[in-house]
This record gives sequence, C-alpha cells and structure tokens, in this order.
Amino acid sequence: MAINAKQVAVIGAGWAGCTAAVELTAAGHQVTLFEASRQLGGRARRVDINELTLDNGQHILLGAYKDSLGMMRKVGIDLAAAMLRLPLQMCYPSESGGMTFVAPRLPAPLHLLVALWRAQGLDREDKLALARFSSAARWMGWQLHDDCSVSTLLERFDQTDRLIQLMWRPLCIAALNTRPEQASAQVFLAVLRDSLGAKRSASDMLLPRIDLSSLYPQQAAAFVEERGGNLETGCSIRQLRRHGEQWQLDSNDTSLDFDAVVIATPPETAAGLLDGIADATLVSHLRNFEYEPITTCYLQYSRDFRLPRPFFALIDTPPTTEPTSVPAWGQFVFDRGQLDPAQAGLLAIVISASSDAIQAGHEALAQAVAAQLATAFKQPELASPNWARVISEKRATFACTPALARPANDSGLERLLLAGDYTASDYPATLESAVRSGKLAAQQLVKQLR
Repeated sequence: MAINAKQVAVIGAGWAGCTAAVELTAAGHQVTLFEASRQLGGRARRVDINELTLDNGQHILLGAYKDSLGMMRKVGIDLAAAMLRLPLQMCYPSESGGMTFVAPRLPAPLHLLVALWRAQGLDREDKLALARFSSAARWMGWQLHDDCSVSTLLERFDQTDRLIQLMWRPLCIAALNTRPEQASAQVFLAVLRDSLGAKRSASDMLLPRIDLSSLYPQQAAAFVEERGGNLETGCSIRQLRRHGEQWQLDSNDTSLDFDAVVIATPPETAAGLLDGIADATLVSHLRNFEYEPITTCYLQYSRDFRLPRPFFALIDTPPTTEPTSVPAWGQFVFDRGQLDPAQAGLLAIVISASSDAIQAGHEALAQAVAAQLATAFKQPELASPNWARVISEKRATFACTPALARPANDSGLERLLLAGDYTASDYPATLESAVRSGKLAAQQLVKQLR
C-alpha cells in the first residue's frame, strides 16, 4: 500500500461503483467495495434461470463506449472473446414490413452512405430524409440551442413516418429508454454524434457473449482485491455520518470509519444516505427522478432452432380497441445461441420503456411476444416455446426528458462523491455513462486526497 494511501469506501458495486473502486485502487488507495446484494453489477447483472446463467436484461454496447471498453481492458477482459462485434445494422425479419440496413466495413462516413444506398425496405423519400438529417446534424455540431423532444426534432427535419417507425423511434427507445415524444433530443444527438458521427468502429454493435457480471464487475472487484482492497457483498450501508475528520458507515452489524466515500447507488438510495447531512436541494433532486422500466422476455425453443442473424429489430404495435387485437410489444430479438452455444434455441426479446407492456402480467406478455415472433418470422411454431421467463427492471433507468437537470459528482461535502449513470452528463442512462461517472468521481476524489 502506498505511503499516502487513504481508506476509501465505495457504496454500490454496479458499473459506476466498480469503476470508481478500480480507479481509486490504481491510484494507490485502500478501497472497500460494499454491495447490498450477493451479485455484482447493479441493474446490469447476472441471474440464474432454469440452470442457465443469463442477465437481468439483454444489452447492446457500442464501439463508441470508449471508457467502458477501456476499463474492461484495464481489469483483464479479452474483448474479442467476451463480445461479438457486428457492424451497425437495423434489420427486420424478412417480409415483416421492415427494412434491412447494414453498414459495410468502410471508413466513415462512407460506410453510412453505402448502407443507405443499399438499404432495402426504404423508399427514395426515406433515404433522402435520413441523409438530410445526418448532414444537418453534423453541420449543427450535434448541438441544439434549446432542448426539445426527439419527436419535435424529427418533425423539424421532415423525417418520414416510415423512417421514424423503422429507424429513429427504435434507436431512441433503445438508447434513452424513453419514448420519442418525451425523450431529450440533445441527449439523442449526443449518442448519434459518438456513433454515427464518429469513425466507423464507433458505430459497431457489441453483443456480450458472457453474462454482464462476468463482463466487467466481477473482474473489477478481483482487481481491487488483488491489490489489497476488500469486497463486502450482502452488506447494506444503513447510515452515513461525519465522525471527526472521517466518514462513519453503519452497515448490518458494525460501524466502520473511512477517509473518503463514493456513493454509487441508485439516486433514491443515495438520497437516504445523504438526508440530514447534505444540502436539502441535492437530496430533493435525487428523489425527484422519474423512472422507466426495461423488460426482457426469454423464450426457449428446441436447441436446433437458429435465427438467420444474431439479432433482429421488430415492429412493435400498441393494443387497439378491437376485441381480437394482440399487441406486439417486442422491439429487438436476440439469438442467445449465436452468442453462447450452451444457450442454443434461447431467444431474448427486449422491451424498453415497458410500462404498458407489463400491466397485463408476465404470463400474458410472454404469450403476446411469442405470438409476435411467430407472425414476424412466419413460423407458427414460435408461438409455443418450451418455457418462458420474463424479467422486468422497473427502475431500469431515469426518464431522459428534455433539459433534465442532473446532479454533479461533487456532493458538496468534503471527500464524499456521487457516481452513477444519473449524474451530469450528455449521455443517457447507459453502461457507458455509469462508467464515465465512476471514473470522474474517482478522479475528483484523488485530487481531494492529495
């Protein structure tokens, strides 16, 4: 341990907390990482279902996630083995009324121009609208003077209804977990800037081959422990208070003193820890976030079943007043067997901003999603999976609305920082924004500890 090393507590072993812990450890400090649950990863973690190791939600990472990919390398993750890298694409099942858009491996922006020229299922008017939007966004520097909804932005640039349905709406919901009518156009542009507006590899889509806990949090915790730090799972921090020049943490059955603390919990949990010691405005702010759920439906079919691609986009349609109407909730379907042979025949269907979808219950949702797949792929047998399991993270992300005020990492208290995907950033609530926040909190704390 370094001569000037300090004892630092990191509360929460999600992606932000694990990043802060790694960075602080690398800076020579003694870190104790606390996690209330037994599983690392927070809202992006491993779960066990029917003797399979899966995730609480299917994720796509982007090549633009520089900080996330850099931290994975730092803790020893082999990115080529851990994830399947695919070129940017938005492909719907054949004859389902969608489109096929695949970016070739050419330098940017040529890859997008060629993909647009080759795209099937888009009319000339749709392609011109997409080119016009991309050109105007680059000219604006991907910035708006005044934030507005994504729907308003698309209307300003005369985007066609079909292009909105097949491209912009699913991208917005997937990236921001907020519907275009309520989603921040500025945050959406920031995501497009770093993917569509950057070098070709930044737009690549990365599908994890291993579970999300193994993808980073577990290896990050091992990095900390190998360098003299500690990991305490199943340990809930109930109270935080100043104790002389140190911070005292009250856990399940003991009190511990630390030189500094990073709170890397969800904002409502952070508010509870800060209540009475931090500025009341900050505490109120942390409690005022609104949330959106993300739901993943796992459907198991025979082990010899395989989709033509590792993943497809799906056309989702809300229920109507017709008695025979069956809603189509699924937005993306992933063939898990193409990522991990042990999961052959397993499909993961993602429903972002899924408040309406889960109202009828998990069983009804699984049946509706299976029926949607049978129709989209024109394979009636898909309506009857061997088994189904629905996992819904009801507070998966904050609602990413226009001009949303987000707190800084600095809590206003000495040697106490906040970390999480909700802190001030031009990104939505993604793994990348969590990692960026964890790095920034650690960097600020290192300066305070000098």
